[in-house]
Parts: sequence; C-alpha cells; structure tokens
Amino acid sequence: MSNFKALLQASFKSNDTEEWLDVHFTRPIGLVFALLWNRLNVHPNAITILSIFLGATAGCMFYYTDLQHNLIGMVLLMLANFCDSTDGQMARLSGKKTLIGRMLDGFSGDVWFFFIYVAIALRLYHQQIPFTDVHWGIGSWVLCSVAGFLCHAPQSSLSDYYRQIHLFFLKGKEGSELDSYQKQTEILKALPKHGAFWDRLFYSNYAKYCHSQEKRTPAFQKFFMKWNASSKDDELRRRFLAGSRPLMKYTNLLTFNLRAIVCYIACLTNEVWVYPLFEIIIMSAMYVHMHHEHEQLCEQLYKEMA
Repeated sequence: MSNFKALLQASFKSNDTEEWLDVHFTRPIGLVFALLWNRLNVHPNAITILSIFLGATAGCMFYYTDLQHNLIGMVLLMLANFCDSTDGQMARLSGKKTLIGRMLDGFSGDVWFFFIYVAIALRLYHQQIPFTDVHWGIGSWVLCSVAGFLCHAPQSSLSDYYRQIHLFFLKGKEGSELDSYQKQTEILKALPKHGAFWDRLFYSNYAKYCHSQEKRTPAFQKFFMKWNASSKDDELRRRFLAGSRPLMKYTNLLTFNLRAIVCYIACLTNEVWVYPLFEIIIMSAMYVHMHHEHEQLCEQLYKEMA
C-alpha cells in the first residue's frame, strides 16, 4: 500500500495542480490501469487512442433521451477519462513520452466534447425552448457552437497554459511543458520538407496553439521576458507561486470534472440546454476572473522588477 501511495504521488504533475476529485478518485483508478497496461507492455499512445473512441461513443449516447443510453454515455465518458489519466501517469512513470503522444493527448478531449456538443445540438433541435412553445431549431446549433468554440476551447487552452506556467515556476523546465510560439516556429522551420509529415503537422498546430495563449496574456509575456533576463530572484518566484496557487482551482474547474458532472445531470434530467448555457455563463465568468487575476499578478510583479 505504501508503495502504491508513493507511485501515485510520483504520477501527479504536482499537488498544487491536482484537483480533489482527481487525487481521490480518478488518479488512483488510473494508476491501477497504468500498472496493468504497463505489465502487459501496452504503450500509452494505445490507451490514448482507446480513450478517443470511448469518449466519441459516449458523446453519441447523449443524443438519446432515454435513461439507459445516457447512463451508458456517462460510464463510457468516465472510462475515457480514466484512460486519459492512465496514459499521462504511464508516460510520467515509465518515461514513454513521444511527440505523437503529446498530439493525441491534446486531441482526445477535443474529440470527446465535439461529439457531445453535436449530440446535444441534435437532441435539442426538435425540443421546445423552456417556458415557450418555440422549438430550438437552428438555435440549438448556435447555442452549442458558442459554448464549444467560443467558450470551452479558449477556457481549456488558457487553463492548461496557466497550469504549465505554475509548474515551470514550481519545478523548473523539466517539470513543465511550458512552450513558446517562437521556439515551436523555429523547430518547424528546421524540419525537412519531406519525410517529416507528423512532426510538421504537430509543430504547425502546436505553434498556433502557443500563439493563441501568448496573445491573451500580454502582462505575463512582459513579466516572463523580464524574469528570463533577470537573476531569477527566488523570493520573487515564491511570490509568483503564492499568487498563482489560488488560481489553480479555476484551472481545474475549467478542464474536465465540473463540465462532465453538469453534462451528466443535464442529460439524465433531459434538460440538456442547461449544459451549454452553464458553459457560456458560469464557466465563462470563472475564465474571466482567472484571466484578470493572473494578468494583474504579472503586471504587479513586472512593475516591481522594472
């Protein structure tokens, strides 16, 4: 048992960035699967691919209005999340980290929720808007598109960015996946024109992903540039972490667990409109607060350094 606890702790990114539900539920189950798959010599990338199919199938189940299909969707999405946790834990414990693995890991969650939003839009299409006799019609597609593309996607990417920033200041470069648009572009330009299709595909999309994160965080970019050019004062690093740590709960809330719980409740009660509306209003409010607080922290520390 003590060995399992030690392995579990080693499989965390950090205590600061792990959510309570993940620490006490998802990660322990994920580790059991990770140890099993590792003993069978299954590569983490195979687990990620399995999670993609499980999550996509789960999304399809949420199209139906009956309880049985929705419960199946719920179980499948939970299994997909366990697999997603498993592949990361396996990669950290075994060192089996690959370029394709990073690409698949980021792609998997996008696929799950793409199918979920499409299923909800189709399910709502012929239903009536609450408290009216008007059908959702094309409005269901507008609602889910706004929730998915304009809210969910930027929330998830910035949450991931802030988490990697925190890990960088906590553990250094080796404990973080904090990357820059400039570096990814340089790697892309250095790749051969032929025979590096997957590498070019990854770095092209990853560079755009980094660029979108950097554009939304001007205060952090100024602070980080100043920090890299400075003597990297340890007291300043501790102050940054002290200001960043309270925001980690928002990076967790804006990723999977809260979304999934609200989605489950909305689908099981057949009030599926609640989920995209929750995304647009509640999750967006958390996103704005997290972004504002992080930028203010960076602006304050930048002025002190300047």
